[in-house]
Amino acid sequence: MTDAVVQAPVPEIPVLETRGISKSFGALRASRNISIDLRPGEIHAVIGPNGAGKSTLIAQICGTLKPDAGSVHLLGQDVTDVPTRTRARAGLGRTFQISALAMEDTVLQNALLGVLGSSGKPWRFFGNALKDGALRARAEQALERVGLQDQARMRTAELSHGQRRQLEVAVALTLDPKALVMDEPMAGMGAEGSRTLTGFLDALRQEAPILLVEHDMDAVFSLADRISVLVYGEVIATGTVDEIRANAAVREAYLGDEA
Repeated sequence: MTDAVVQAPVPEIPVLETRGISKSFGALRASRNISIDLRPGEIHAVIGPNGAGKSTLIAQICGTLKPDAGSVHLLGQDVTDVPTRTRARAGLGRTFQISALAMEDTVLQNALLGVLGSSGKPWRFFGNALKDGALRARAEQALERVGLQDQARMRTAELSHGQRRQLEVAVALTLDPKALVMDEPMAGMGAEGSRTLTGFLDALRQEAPILLVEHDMDAVFSLADRISVLVYGEVIATGTVDEIRANAAVREAYLGDEA
């Protein structure tokens, strides 16, 4: 009788990962050897003071900026040299700090723009998209998932601020994302709107893990499984909410009394 072989558990591959990415603009080092990852089912928050390099980090992850050094990986594949649109089609969804919605179009039309972007169909056929049952069904399903099915025919400009944030998420969901990068989704929201969106994101993480850049510390502490703190382009700490609250360097650099 032979002894059973005990196999070590297979390490979980991050859904999204940066490996030592750095970016400089002249003498300004906006990113300094940043290595962070996003794991299945989690919300990983990135926090830091204004000017810490959060927007530069997001741009490198999403493909609008190329790192000077290091690499970006999506689902285990190196996408450092892959264009933004291709990353989106591969499953990297994004919402923006400043709304990128077409305000004069209807809610449904905005969702259809997302569907068309993910399908690779030429933009000149947008006028026929409303008549395409399959495309329209995907757009309507995304709106239903964020609770905007009753507003489908409204002009986007008529939505509340919170509803526009929900629509941005719906557009991202049309890409069938494997990971979501969210840039300050709570910005400009009141307390009630923030609570509603917090509940929605909490449920969404199981469908697509979220890299969350956010200044609303109540939302961050409520949602985050892990937090990375960015200061002067460098991650000074990564840990759980309790670990970040207790970190003296983080308190001094950013949190202060909010810890």
